[in-house]
Amino acid sequence: MANASSQPAIALPSSIGFERITLNSKPTASIECSRVQSVGDSALSNTFVVFLNGLIAPQASWLPVMALTLRHLDNGNTSAGNTVSRPQMLAYDRYGQGKTTDRDPGDEGKEEGYGHNTLDVVRDLHQLIRQTTEGSENHPKRIMFVANSIGCAIARLYAQHYPGSVAGMLLLDSVVANSDFVSAFPDPDSPDFDPASLPQDVTPDMLREARATHRKVFYPSVKNPEGLDRRNLPSLLPEADKPLLNNGFGGKPPFITVVGHDPEYFANESLMSFMKTPIAISMNYTNPFWHRYNQGLTKLTTSEKASGPTIAKNCGHFVQKDDPAFVAGLVCKMLENITQEK
Repeated sequence: MANASSQPAIALPSSIGFERITLNSKPTASIECSRVQSVGDSALSNTFVVFLNGLIAPQASWLPVMALTLRHLDNGNTSAGNTVSRPQMLAYDRYGQGKTTDRDPGDEGKEEGYGHNTLDVVRDLHQLIRQTTEGSENHPKRIMFVANSIGCAIARLYAQHYPGSVAGMLLLDSVVANSDFVSAFPDPDSPDFDPASLPQDVTPDMLREARATHRKVFYPSVKNPEGLDRRNLPSLLPEADKPLLNNGFGGKPPFITVVGHDPEYFANESLMSFMKTPIAISMNYTNPFWHRYNQGLTKLTTSEKASGPTIAKNCGHFVQKDDPAFVAGLVCKMLENITQEK
């Protein structure tokens, strides 16, 4: 929830290509993508890793993760003496985001800022996956999502609406999809409010300011540059742990790994951000509230296929930017789990 931070550049391998793709369903606009072609004929090469952005960090934030994942996989093939094999990968900027300057054609004639919602994004994503999947439709690939922020909600909705397709999801500091981001903080002006219940380092005025700031920035009705309407998201995903995702690829529940930000790092980052959120507010309210939600996400699949919530040490909300090597390691671990499943 703080501003994305910069990271040292990581050399990109030539296997990562860049392409502009026009969806068959929306022929008047194009989407900017980063792609890796699969290599080999194995369970790994029959996996399609798709990276899903939040609202702020664009597809460029995934490039170091993609590069480090490829490096790790190539090293593993070499050390084991295996034939080279790698999965297909895709990162992209949604309409009106990052390098995709074209607006969503479906927004035409609608109120500015409320042109399309997350279900529209899911349908576009499905079309993009269909157009970019290598191989035959008779042999569909396992889909693995690596997502951050609202991208995690998009991954969940995709798995719900396209059963039998998703084999795994790595959820990095998911948006709290069922919240208005204001109710995380007690209302000091409520008739039921008890000032004696406050922690020693929190005052009623601090709560008022936190509620006002979060309402201005994160309330579901607040508009964003890409025109993604979030107003119905709490009704689409009203629970962290429901609906269960029992019907993944091959009719099996997907692997799900949940990662949360480092509480202290996030608190300090939020204090230094434009929001200037006091550390006491983050530590007493935001972090516990978010962690409880992450705990719920681990229950979307079976216990043997769930992992987390894992805390990403020294990482804020944009985990993939703050520690791409950590995320790449988790990607490789999930790929191992997916490809070894019988």
